[in-house]
Amino acid sequence: MNFIKTINESSKELKKVKSITGSALFAAMNIILDYFRIVVSASLEISFAFLALAVGGMLYGPVVTAILGGVADVVAFLIKPNGFFFPGFTFNTMLSGFIYGMFFYKKQITLKRVALAVLTTTVVINLILTPIWLNIMYGNALFAVVRVVKNIIQYPINVALCYVVCKNVGTVRSKILNN
Repeated sequence: MNFIKTINESSKELKKVKSITGSALFAAMNIILDYFRIVVSASLEISFAFLALAVGGMLYGPVVTAILGGVADVVAFLIKPNGFFFPGFTFNTMLSGFIYGMFFYKKQITLKRVALAVLTTTVVINLILTPIWLNIMYGNALFAVVRVVKNIIQYPINVALCYVVCKNVGTVRSKILNN
């Protein structure tokens, strides 16, 4: 499926009540999973919220999941503000959902596809955009070397988690649809 076709197909999901309801559930799941963080240091935390975006991307595509990510980020901030609101981080969450949707929507979940999706989000979001936002906010990228090391360590963990979760959701979904 090419880029334009994927965007069009995902846009059609916005007209389905089942997709809107499901994406709302994944937005809530994203918010809840974001509360379960492993704090490494004051500036580095490990979150599992990306799993809700990955599954949302697989089920509803890039357009719906980008919206899902944006709504989840804003609602999470309204529920429990952590510092001041910065739209760059909302953009990061939306872009993450979009990337997962582009890699997973209506496609077979393979280890290679998951590894590429997680690599893309890690590089673009965690290693490029987040340091830019931190530089705008605080005047420095807050321990760029530590951030790179953390992402290198976290990458295989994220790939494994994402693969297992998406593969199992895909299996359950196909069993439900076939019955």
